[in-house]
Amino acid sequence: MTVNTRTLKLVAVDAGGTRQERKQRTRQALLDAALGAEQSLASLSLREVTREVGIVPTAFYRHFASMDELGVELVEEAMRPLRAMLRDARKRPAGDAIRGSVEILVKQVGKHGPQFRFLLRERHGDVPSVRRAIAAELRLLGSELAIDLGRFPGLADWSAEDLRMGADLMVGAMMSIVTALLDVGDHPDDRAHVVSVAEGQLRLIVLGMAAWRSEQAS
Repeated sequence: MTVNTRTLKLVAVDAGGTRQERKQRTRQALLDAALGAEQSLASLSLREVTREVGIVPTAFYRHFASMDELGVELVEEAMRPLRAMLRDARKRPAGDAIRGSVEILVKQVGKHGPQFRFLLRERHGDVPSVRRAIAAELRLLGSELAIDLGRFPGLADWSAEDLRMGADLMVGAMMSIVTALLDVGDHPDDRAHVVSVAEGQLRLIVLGMAAWRSEQAS
């Protein structure tokens, strides 16, 4: 007998455990179903998601108020662990921090490719609340990076505006790195090339920052 993927999901959702545990499994199954869809969130219907999980549409509202809320949750699931790992990488010496940050990006994109595809697709998508959530997470990533940059030698006297400008350049480079990693997939030579270029881009930004003198400082 052939058991399809949906049947396996239903078995997993209905497996034993407390009521709260079953509810959490169903909630995660809804997130996974939305993430696994190849279309944009705006074109994905609630009925499609609940059908994939195997629950009636009305049961969706026991977990999320709307598809928009589900999308915001997906943004947070993707970004919060990444921000925490990048904070840890920046605790290393300056040179190692760049390499460590790129290594983390490579690892996270390899492990959580669908989440990052979702972020890139929905960053300029048609769901305003999800766009705002992604923009807010990227701003927070930039703010945390700017604070850490201010602790590096030579940058302690930089203005908050200049630190944020440098941080935003790095965040933009990181998003480009994510795009490149998703494009090359698992091909080792292409991935190695992306990593080499990524480290070079970030080091170039740092070198430019070392020579930068803001109008306030000139």
